[in-house]
Amino acid sequence: MEDLYAVIKLKLESNLRLLEDKPEETIESTIKALWQKALGIAMSAEKATNLPLVELSDQQITRLHQLVEKRLNGEPLAHITGRQSFMGIEMLTDKRALIPRKETEILGKAALHLCEKIAKEKSVISILDICCGSGNLGLAIASHHENTMIHSSDLSHEAIELANENISFLGLNHRVKAAQSDLFLKFDSADYWGKIDLIVCNPPYISTSKVSQMTSEIAANEPAMAFDGGMVGLKIIQKLIQESPKFLTRGGWLIFEVGVGQGPFVIQLCEKSNYYNQIKSYTDNTENIRVIAASQSKL
Repeated sequence: MEDLYAVIKLKLESNLRLLEDKPEETIESTIKALWQKALGIAMSAEKATNLPLVELSDQQITRLHQLVEKRLNGEPLAHITGRQSFMGIEMLTDKRALIPRKETEILGKAALHLCEKIAKEKSVISILDICCGSGNLGLAIASHHENTMIHSSDLSHEAIELANENISFLGLNHRVKAAQSDLFLKFDSADYWGKIDLIVCNPPYISTSKVSQMTSEIAANEPAMAFDGGMVGLKIIQKLIQESPKFLTRGGWLIFEVGVGQGPFVIQLCEKSNYYNQIKSYTDNTENIRVIAASQSKL
């Protein structure tokens, strides 16, 4: 098996372009995830990384070479394996929604931190997960914090199908619901006005002109609407800032992801809206603001 590993490693090193926004995908983790898939086991690159290589049958070796070719032909690893790890949780993934990115864990962890604060005042935390995609954010929050009730929405019917499959896959049907909606439209009623403790969102924030310039692996396999944030990338973010207060409790929070370089301007948008009197930002490991949280009052 060592010889097989060496051959595949050399082939991938020579021909595979690894994407910066998927740092968990290395040559080694790619081989191990595909190796597990050849065995008939669906597993994310992150989960497969620390597993030993086991003996493959001739049929499984043939299958492994086929999977390697798929990857070299530009099919995303997460689509080949059918799995992506997000905040330590294995989730289903395919072409119907954006593949959850490691950078979005900044948002997930910050949202969990706010949940801990809110939980000091409330026994049940009501959450809206807007632009939910595959459902990864809401499901990660629900998995890590048992006192949460989450309503997820996405404009894409296909994304909602995948989100509901993930809800069932993780056994969280009792605490997470997903429905198709244009942002808050599904929730625009007295059942939700002023009753939401936390709104989370990973919105599209790439400008329309840049969406068409994305690498072919992304452009050919992930839905453009999950990236396209309008002319300057802020179309959805502006709506979030304006529409969220209607649904938030007095101590509620809006928290969302922003693109590199957008942070300072978006903070100004929050300030100028006059809806929020407490605004926080969270940075990545290069000190770029990637998450903004805004509240109508201090906790």
